[in-house]
Amino acid sequence: MRVIVVGAGVIGLTCAVRLAEGGYDVAVFGRDLPLETTSAVAAAIWYPYLSAPEDRVAAWARTSYDEFAKLAELEPSVRMRHGREFLVHRTPDPRWADVLSDLTRVPSPPTGFEDGWAFTAPVIEMPVYLQSLVKRLEQAGGTLTRAALSALPTTADVVVNCTGLGARLTASDPTVTPVRGQVMTVEQCGLTEWLIADRAPTELVYVIPRDKDVVVGGTSEPGNWTLAPDPEIADQILDRAAELVPQLREAKVLRHRVGLRPARPTIRCELVRTTSGEPVVHCYGHGGSGVTLSWGCANEVFELVHGI
Repeated sequence: MRVIVVGAGVIGLTCAVRLAEGGYDVAVFGRDLPLETTSAVAAAIWYPYLSAPEDRVAAWARTSYDEFAKLAELEPSVRMRHGREFLVHRTPDPRWADVLSDLTRVPSPPTGFEDGWAFTAPVIEMPVYLQSLVKRLEQAGGTLTRAALSALPTTADVVVNCTGLGARLTASDPTVTPVRGQVMTVEQCGLTEWLIADRAPTELVYVIPRDKDVVVGGTSEPGNWTLAPDPEIADQILDRAAELVPQLREAKVLRHRVGLRPARPTIRCELVRTTSGEPVVHCYGHGGSGVTLSWGCANEVFELVHGI
């Protein structure tokens, strides 16, 4: 069976790898190549964010956690890192907490926070990881081609639509909207543990260390399509983060990036048929959880294709 996957971000590539390694003839077409996608901008810590429905998200997240934990033993771009999240108010454990064997409460959160927890989570260095997915795809016999498609192709046995924000066009779905995220990358300044601490929906703080640098974010701006980094916002991001991680004040800023998270009221992962009966699997609308849910969704896409 020939499968065309449209979209070369982390969701599209992961679905393509799962299908190709499962024996399907897979071709990936993307308007943007992997390093040009929103996925390449992601700080990419495993953490469900801006995604629903809660029960399906929790299940997909658990599957992905287990897969990344295995990859951390083989893939240099994936590391299991301990860290902490500070919470403004007392909060019950999240539905996905059962996958975390070391989840503990933070005994003394900093001023302005009433609660917090600490746990180990996968951290993925996306520019390297995306290239490793392409390599796996090609080793399994799949292909990747740049192609700006105005509609889903009709030349395969099944099409898998992983176009993110592009689903506004490919699926005629106006419920997919951007949530702008601005981040910066600074030089590695001795940090090994990640930190998340959001005082408000518009005041995100995340500090995600990688081997050679640290991703510092961020913003969450619904409906904002602006891709150019805003210097004033960058200063605010750094100030918020450095208040909790003082080492960042002396770290050299390496680059600024913006990504548009593909948000949707609920993630769409389902098989439908066109008016002429052709099968299409839609898998888009992951918000800020594309990496976190990638392997779980890829497994579900595989099962949907396998059942055709």
